[in-house]
Amino acid sequence: MENIKINNETFGYVSNYKNNDELRNSLNSLTRNTYGFDFEQWYQNGYWKDRYIPYSIVDGNNIVSNISVNVIDFFVMGEKRTYIQLGTVMTEKEYRNKGLNRFLMEKVLVEWRGRCDLIYLFANDSVLDFYPKFGFNSVQEYQHSKEICSENPTFGFVKLSMSNEKNKDFLFNKVNHSVHFSQLSMNDNASLVMFYCTSFMDQNVYYIKDFDAIVIAEFNDSVLYINDIFCEREVGVNDIILSMVNKEIKKVVLGFTPKNTDSFDETLLRQEDTTLFILDDKWGIFDNNRIMFPILSHA
Repeated sequence: MENIKINNETFGYVSNYKNNDELRNSLNSLTRNTYGFDFEQWYQNGYWKDRYIPYSIVDGNNIVSNISVNVIDFFVMGEKRTYIQLGTVMTEKEYRNKGLNRFLMEKVLVEWRGRCDLIYLFANDSVLDFYPKFGFNSVQEYQHSKEICSENPTFGFVKLSMSNEKNKDFLFNKVNHSVHFSQLSMNDNASLVMFYCTSFMDQNVYYIKDFDAIVIAEFNDSVLYINDIFCEREVGVNDIILSMVNKEIKKVVLGFTPKNTDSFDETLLRQEDTTLFILDDKWGIFDNNRIMFPILSHA
């Protein structure tokens, strides 16, 4: 741990400490207090890999401020890119307005700018003025959906229990060997998918035997949300949809941008209290394409 001074106050600075029980538990506590979840189960299950890196300020034995770096490889229109997503940006209430997050942001940007193709984050409405100070620009995302009417549902799927270790291994391997269904698709990052599928989305994992495909989906009244598809061979997204819908489903919304958008409607993505900021978009990906980051890539 490095001793630092910020506005004449002395703190500790530490990063990449997932195997330090005391510091990890303190990070978990701050995350629970700020966002209502933590990383402990993810860590204990062995899914917290080296590409999720917390950068933190410590007072005594407590993490009081944090920015985490997520190193994510994407296939963007078929080209491999390395992006850095910043997440779990947070500061303990009594330590706010002391410049702690600014210190961490400057540290992170010095270390990672020039080593990746893009840096991005999702900000809540209370800090929209903070990130432009570092050169970030807000950009819009677009989501794809379609109206649907299925009079002859196939019911070709079953739910996979994520309390079953074999199912978790099956999903992990399927993600690692999946072809890409999205214009902007994560590559080799099953650990982040497992974070979702063993916590928030543990009831949303389905298997379609006919395609040997796993679909992360949510049924909400008459709307089917398909967050992602994992399959080792090319399958049409519309074929996946037809295997998942029933007579009650009137609309399908995708949590990713399909490679072929011809049969889908395109709308501006509006998320409450969430704005996408990007830095160093050297390829102009968000200038030239109407896309979205896959839901399961948010960290």
